[in-house]
Amino acid sequence: MAAFLFGLLFFAMQPPPIPSAPTAYSSSTLSPLPPPSDNGTTSMAHPNGTVQQLPDIVIIGVRKGGTRALIEMLSLHSAVAAAENEVHFFDWEIHFQKGLPWYLSQMPYALPGQRTVEKTPAYFTSSKVPRRLHQVNPDVKLLLILRDPTERVLSDYTQVYYNRLLKHKRHQPIEEVLVKDGEVNLGYKALNRSLYYVHMQNWLRYFPLDSIHVVDGDALIRDPFPEVKRVERFLRLPPQINASNFYFNRTKGFYCLRDHGRERCLHDSKGRAHPRVAPDILHKLYRFFHEPNRKFFELVGRTFDWN
Repeated sequence: MAAFLFGLLFFAMQPPPIPSAPTAYSSSTLSPLPPPSDNGTTSMAHPNGTVQQLPDIVIIGVRKGGTRALIEMLSLHSAVAAAENEVHFFDWEIHFQKGLPWYLSQMPYALPGQRTVEKTPAYFTSSKVPRRLHQVNPDVKLLLILRDPTERVLSDYTQVYYNRLLKHKRHQPIEEVLVKDGEVNLGYKALNRSLYYVHMQNWLRYFPLDSIHVVDGDALIRDPFPEVKRVERFLRLPPQINASNFYFNRTKGFYCLRDHGRERCLHDSKGRAHPRVAPDILHKLYRFFHEPNRKFFELVGRTFDWN
């Protein structure tokens, strides 16, 4: 571990080599990692024995895939220290230009032996993030939680709809954003986020498939325990999370968490009902995603129960 930290510190203090990348993501379009300041870049100790350290686990997405539920469930494990907020270090230039010391300052204080995890759902669909993250830690473990692409699009729309409603802003009916001139609206950003194979190809240019664990977000909703155990095994964490940590809340309609006698559920903004969509429009979406889904299944070597 000491050798790794020294190597990372040495790497961060000099201009890193730029790996070759496809034309679509050439080095001319990506900023180099900002140089660190002199106050250290791998960890910051606290007098009480805890330490802020760069994460070795990152939940990279996808937006409206269940990232908040996943990090809350992972936090049940005593060997995990989770960042409270979405950091947006690798995808927001205003944060990235502050350098690794700023990124480190956003991490939680971890006890000796704990592993640090952060989650930023926008990482998965940002073309510049894989390269930047690989420069910082090529051995990082990546968690990607995905849902049925059509369901994810509807959930994406629902979030924007309620956000605009709270701000008293006009919103477009869902039919208008999903369909244009009788066909699926390719200009709708939420559709692009659900083209999983496109984004996965970029991540696999920098990280091997065995560094990325895909969590079935639909299965996590139906029965979270088996999915969380798979994550626990992937991260090689001591088996600790058990079925008693989960209970179904009939009022909310989804699973909540129980930890040392304390119960907690996700925010009320989670699990909102989706707007009703005409069957013919849903069929258009199912047909649209059929081929992209097949390509994604080939990339990751497994299939999912998506329409």
